[in-house]
Amino acid sequence: MNAGIFLQSTSLLDNTYFEGAIIFIAEKNEKGALGFVINKVFPRAINELEEFKTSIPFPLHEGGPVDQEHLYFIHQRPDLIKDGTPVTGNICLGGDFPAAMKLLNNQTLTANDIRIFIGYCGWDGQELEDEIREGSWELINEAALFGR
Repeated sequence: MNAGIFLQSTSLLDNTYFEGAIIFIAEKNEKGALGFVINKVFPRAINELEEFKTSIPFPLHEGGPVDQEHLYFIHQRPDLIKDGTPVTGNICLGGDFPAAMKLLNNQTLTANDIRIFIGYCGWDGQELEDEIREGSWELINEAALFGR
């Protein structure tokens, strides 16, 4: 399994944090996997966070239950946001967040370009593969990652 895939939870994860979740896997290596729930909008916009109170209102997504004290982002504008890690196609993980926020605030970037998450999903070693084998997750072809 590689980064850049989409997983959907199955009924085995009903009544858990992951019920109905669609996950985008942004990193995968021998140490494990990192992904983001892409279909759960966080109840507050970025400008409602103290550090970004002067920003424009922009939706945040609940990326996962791990490290909800930090923001993470994926984008498809490596031409504008430097230092991102390529995931698949032109989708990148992270990069120069202050520059991304400046581009977001001057509306050079839109929801079609970037998605910002609070928290992430993480799996150690082969844990995600084990969960797929047991039927908790199924691979889906594609999901609406960015607005359109």
